[in-house]
Amino acid sequence: MSAELSKARAQITAVGTHLKQGKVFPAVTSLFEAVNSMLRSQLMKSERDEFMRMITDAVYLINNDKGFRSSYPLLMQYQPGQEKQLAEMLRDVLQELQHSAVNEAKGLMQEKNQRREAALERGRLLLAEQKHDEAREVLEKLAREHPDDSDLKARIADLFIKGELYEDAFTYLDAALDLSPDQIHLYNRIGIVLRRLKKFDVAEKYFIRAVPYAKNDANLYFNLGRVYVDWERFDKAEKAARIALRITPTFDEAKKMLNFSLKRQGKPVEP
Repeated sequence: MSAELSKARAQITAVGTHLKQGKVFPAVTSLFEAVNSMLRSQLMKSERDEFMRMITDAVYLINNDKGFRSSYPLLMQYQPGQEKQLAEMLRDVLQELQHSAVNEAKGLMQEKNQRREAALERGRLLLAEQKHDEAREVLEKLAREHPDDSDLKARIADLFIKGELYEDAFTYLDAALDLSPDQIHLYNRIGIVLRRLKKFDVAEKYFIRAVPYAKNDANLYFNLGRVYVDWERFDKAEKAARIALRITPTFDEAKKMLNFSLKRQGKPVEP
């Protein structure tokens, strides 16, 4: 027996194994490939008879599999000698299974998104009602369910910012930045939070971390300047404002910051 036929035999044998593991698509794929191998080969009568028996058994197993029946409403028909017709049917079955799998995945994704939005709304309402511990529990559970979603962590942080729970907001923004260190808006948000907490030195470190990702982002330097103003480091605020203006000369707020910093240092303001 050729290597191709040996492979085809193994593929038919694998049909039952796949089905026991709940893998309908691989089971049908194995049978499809085995039937096509048989059609391409010159078989002796004994070999052909053996393959037809194996195919009959495999078709029976697939037709009686609950997973298959839930995904494909029709029974596959096979009579020994009709391998070409079976191959065509299997091709159609695979297309339908693939289509069903895509739709199922979309449905699961939609359901997952709906659950996420519902949990976020629940957290928002609890925070609005000042039920902080309950809100923390709901939002922490949601974050655990989506451990690699930096956007979700940022959205949770926004809820805590609105609730003026800045320590909680910082925790989620820090986690979001660990996942997506190139997201500039996260640095700006964490800067706001740390300013409110008066942790100016920590805010400065985060903005410095952001520089490699946003060397030409005027807003980043402006927000860093606001940290320095609150920190009363007016010389550094001046430098940050000048960088922001070098990037965006029409940045009016940065111009106001520059002149405010100059005044506080006893320097003449600039026109």
